Amino acid sequence: MPLTIIVTRDVQDRYRGFLTSVMLEISPGVYVASDMTAGVRGRVWGVVCDWWETLRQGSLTLVWRDTAAAGHLRIETLGSPPKTIVDADGALLVKRK
Repeated sequence: MPLTIIVTRDVQDRYRGFLTSVMLEISPGVYVASDMTAGVRGRVWGVVCDWWETLRQGSLTLVWRDTAAAGHLRIETLGSPPKTIVDADGALLVKRK
């Protein structure tokens, strides 16, 4: 059960209420959960995706540990250019699509 982080920017208050019910808000718009399962992470992300598709305001970024991914991190985004982590000869870089 890896660490999960969600960062929000310029989103409606409903996101804050929902995310604080399942995660800790360690800074304004930054939510963490130290032991969120993949199933719970998928359901939480599904809810915010549905809301974002309806409201289309602000952006959200989800980051979690994935040992199969470059740098052992996976990123999902809503409302901002999609990003991926790439390994460039041992240096981890964020690539915008």
